[in-house]
Amino acid sequence: MVEPILAVEGISRQFGGLRAVHEASLSVESGRITAVIGPNGAGKTTLFAMIAGFLTPTAGRIVYKGGDITGIPAHRLARQGIARTFQIVQPFAGLSVLENIAVGSHLHIAGRTAALAAAADVAKLVGLDDMLQQPAATLTVSGRKRLELARALATTPNLLLLDEVLAGLNPSEIRDVLPIIRVIRERGVTILMIEHVMQAVMSVAEKIYVLVEGCVIAQGPPAAVAADPKVIEAYLGAGAAARLAGGVHGQ
Repeated sequence: MVEPILAVEGISRQFGGLRAVHEASLSVESGRITAVIGPNGAGKTTLFAMIAGFLTPTAGRIVYKGGDITGIPAHRLARQGIARTFQIVQPFAGLSVLENIAVGSHLHIAGRTAALAAAADVAKLVGLDDMLQQPAATLTVSGRKRLELARALATTPNLLLLDEVLAGLNPSEIRDVLPIIRVIRERGVTILMIEHVMQAVMSVAEKIYVLVEGCVIAQGPPAAVAADPKVIEAYLGAGAAARLAGGVHGQ
């Protein structure tokens, strides 16, 4: 069995009377692509924020590379090799694409020349090498998503958390980004992603967790998760799984 790089053990998070995440557990194996899916409001981004150190769990713990990182702030986790992208992309509008990526490079590289060179390498990986001197504010939605991915990669993470990196992209743009995600994994970066684009997730992830109302309701390989009646019901509404089963049996 591959050693997990990340283990989330029964974590919960409440905001006043709102239960955003409840006793959620998951394991991310080193060198794999793992996905968390679920409908809007399921608690996916809250889960990510706790793993990345932006929020502290109300209960439970998070283990990274065998050490308890629960409650450690994001800037310290970044130095330990955990990076995340954000759902709403906010580049430094006054900087070029290259300079934006170099912000990430500077986490481990002090010199400007070396940081810019490292940033250029990352830009090539994500397909931004023809736009290095372009102001970040002029990028399309697709370009901004790639820039967000590049800034996280520039920190040289061991574990990369992708928060809906495909959201807002058209089918053609999604097809272009999926190979980039695979190449990142092939380069030794473990990926945990949350997504709404279920077909895309099914094609790239090796294990999937389904989060609904803050709880993990299913887990496993893509084919098994896609066929799970609880998952179908969560995405299509109450009773959908039973109606689909009835339709199949009635044919």
